[in-house]
Amino acid sequence: MSDEISIRRATAADHEVLGEIMFDAVRNGPSLYTPEQQAAWVPEPRKGADWDARLSAQCVFVAEADGRPIGVMTLAMPDYVDLAFVRPDWQGRGIFRRLHEALETEARARGLARLHTHASLMAQPAFGAVGYSVLEPETVEIRGQSFKRFSMERTL
Repeated sequence: MSDEISIRRATAADHEVLGEIMFDAVRNGPSLYTPEQQAAWVPEPRKGADWDARLSAQCVFVAEADGRPIGVMTLAMPDYVDLAFVRPDWQGRGIFRRLHEALETEARARGLARLHTHASLMAQPAFGAVGYSVLEPETVEIRGQSFKRFSMERTL
């Protein structure tokens, strides 16, 4: 694995591989959720018209190593960090931080005063490391499974 990481804006041609990154991170990476919860959260890689519409409505950043997408982070307007996923074999190498720096630069250019997100148990420490504070713990239900997560925000 190369240490040459680049961050760029995603295009529509990236959408399917970004769904695969999300699936890989949730289903194959380290997790504090049960296999049943992981399967309910992301039963299969996201793709298709609904996925394309979701990503097309957001500012999407992709991390690449040697031309291969390895991470994704998205900004849904006005100030919501919607997706933040890094392939398991690239976690712990600063990819999340690099993606967030690009997203924060965009948020500041748009004049945003804050960013907020709903962070999973796995993502909460990474968001905390880039300055987010927990507003409150939450429990949500997806496909019959309950998930603990955190409402978080960061002032810019």
